[in-house]
Amino acid sequence: MLKIFGKNPSGKELEKVTKSANYRNGAFQNLSETRVMAEDSSFFKAFAKFINKPKDNAPPGRIPSVKTDLKETLPEKTFVTWFGHSSYLIQANGKNILVDPVFSGNASPFTFAVKSFEGSDIYSADDMPLIDVLILTHDHYDHLDYKTVVQLKDKTRMVCTSLGVASHLIYWGFEESRIIEFDWWDKYEILPGIELIATPARHFSGRSFTRGKTLWSSFVLKTPRYTLFIGGDGGYDSHFKLIGEKYGPFDLAILETGQYNTTWPQIHMMPEETVQAAIDLNAKVILPVHWGKFSLALHGWNEPVKRLLKTANELKKAVTTPMIGEPVILDEKFPDKPWWDIPFVKSTNK
Repeated sequence: MLKIFGKNPSGKELEKVTKSANYRNGAFQNLSETRVMAEDSSFFKAFAKFINKPKDNAPPGRIPSVKTDLKETLPEKTFVTWFGHSSYLIQANGKNILVDPVFSGNASPFTFAVKSFEGSDIYSADDMPLIDVLILTHDHYDHLDYKTVVQLKDKTRMVCTSLGVASHLIYWGFEESRIIEFDWWDKYEILPGIELIATPARHFSGRSFTRGKTLWSSFVLKTPRYTLFIGGDGGYDSHFKLIGEKYGPFDLAILETGQYNTTWPQIHMMPEETVQAAIDLNAKVILPVHWGKFSLALHGWNEPVKRLLKTANELKKAVTTPMIGEPVILDEKFPDKPWWDIPFVKSTNK
């Protein structure tokens, strides 16, 4: 069990993170002052609400999905396949780039907590093709899943992650030589013709009660044909406009949309803020993620996408809403059916 918690930076890893301009007073800091919880809230108040979650917090039955053969895609096209929450595979230039995979069935160190919705776990590590690059935005359990990354270790050529996260990976058996750590604004040509740039996010990190020992990031992925924004996790702030001015326009912005609450308004975006973030980024199309697999907040399970679409329609911003496993093909296929409103197969859970 202890392995799942990982290991914070120490020794030469700690020396490296302390040299970052974003590391101050013993922890990484956001660009703007950020509270994990609102000033008038507390952990105990939030916990009391979680005990009595509304009935629509989980779907009424099995999530519809599509099983795609991820090993049979065309190298001349760019595919993005979402696996629920913030896990997705980007296939560009014949290369496979996997982001924040969570295939273990829960987003918690404990198997009885934060279980995935029925039907949302049709993909496993075995379904993944050979991974050229594994991108890990930060070390929270719903983005960095111990069981999944260990299963993927031998089929992953390179890991790109935020500063300090390598400490967890090395502890879990990854070779240090295959890991590239990014501070904000670091850039590397990770594959021939493909560049990755780490950009700021407004969030926090930690796999225990100690926060901020590793960095959290968003990323810009530049291929010969397209520029994609990998949003990671976090609240709305001025950094989106800064990133848009520096690296926009974006052909696709993959942005968090769910797990928000007025109790923690600065570390997760409300759906309306997600649309504004896409406008700030100068993004052509939004792919909303961070919903559809886990319940980490109190809102209705499909409320995030409904609220986002309402605002996006008002502001004339394009959105793609694929089912889990349904590929988005840039410049060709942007699924937009409201699959969350169809009659669901009743859950078999008792």
